[in-house]
Amino acid sequence: MKYHLLLLFLLPLAGFAQIKITGNVVNAADGKPVANASVFLSNATVGSKTTDDGAFVLNYVKPGQYEFVVSVVGFETYRQIVMAGNENISLPGIKLSPKTTSLKEVKIVASSDWESNYAKFKQEFLGTSVAAEDCKITNNDALTLEYDKETHRLTGSSTDFLEIENKYLGYKIKYILKTFSKDENTGMLYFDGAALFAAMDGSLSQKRRWQKRRKQTYEGSSMHFFRSLLQDTTELEGFTVHSMIRKPNPLWIGESAFASKYIQTFGKNKLKAVDLLQRTDRDGLYAIAFGDFLHIKHSSAQRGSVMSINGPYAYFDTNGIIVNPAMVIFEGVWGRNRMAELLPVDYEPVVAADR
Repeated sequence: MKYHLLLLFLLPLAGFAQIKITGNVVNAADGKPVANASVFLSNATVGSKTTDDGAFVLNYVKPGQYEFVVSVVGFETYRQIVMAGNENISLPGIKLSPKTTSLKEVKIVASSDWESNYAKFKQEFLGTSVAAEDCKITNNDALTLEYDKETHRLTGSSTDFLEIENKYLGYKIKYILKTFSKDENTGMLYFDGAALFAAMDGSLSQKRRWQKRRKQTYEGSSMHFFRSLLQDTTELEGFTVHSMIRKPNPLWIGESAFASKYIQTFGKNKLKAVDLLQRTDRDGLYAIAFGDFLHIKHSSAQRGSVMSINGPYAYFDTNGIIVNPAMVIFEGVWGRNRMAELLPVDYEPVVAADR
């Protein structure tokens, strides 16, 4: 879908009321209500279950664009984009299609191959950071993985929710992995899915530690950057932004060479919201546009991040979340972040956590 861009007017985001989303879920085949279905906003902390009559209520929804998800055994997962504003939302009847089972070729994978594939998957999906060391998947039997030895590509998906415990940030995450792909030839990684976050129970000292770590993870993140961009406070909140031109380095001959692969030139002037941001014709949806590459550095990090887009614009919402992630490439600090560093999109930093 092509968005027609309008002139941006920077507006304060504070003061929005939290709203609720209601609706009803039925079987598309016979119209009967579907009970006990998981209903949630992807990558947020808002979720519920349908009652016996198929009804649901999602409370405390922050303004922003979300992927609304309904998942239950025996039915195809339902997804719909919902834009939350300042008024309650009543969704029209949601019809779930029963899953059709088809016989597929069964591929026998040796135990050693599975362990090797799973180790690669965990490294790419959870990461290798300090946070990743405290993050684990508790039901890897819900995961299907396949490694193509000819193309050197690892792909995967999940048949049910992956249950993830992130003891570093204090979250339990239920994640439906729609697609996972790691190309070892190019180094390109992409995974997509729907997640429901729930805060872990813990002692008061644990909760304070989790709050502090969440805030540290948030500071300098892409979510933080895009939110500050909307407020036109990037520099005030510790970000420096420059345009960047990248050209191949003729002296680079391989990974073992001392020379860098690219020659990178930075623009002299710091970029601000007015230089990058445009508003679209959809409420709560914004576009960022720039030439070549964007170099973004936060005062809390020794190194910066590089952003590029496969098209004229990247789109994000008021929560600071990219809505067309397949079109965006992150390198540097943001490029190394994985599931272990993922915060729910409705996260708000708690200032008191540092006291």
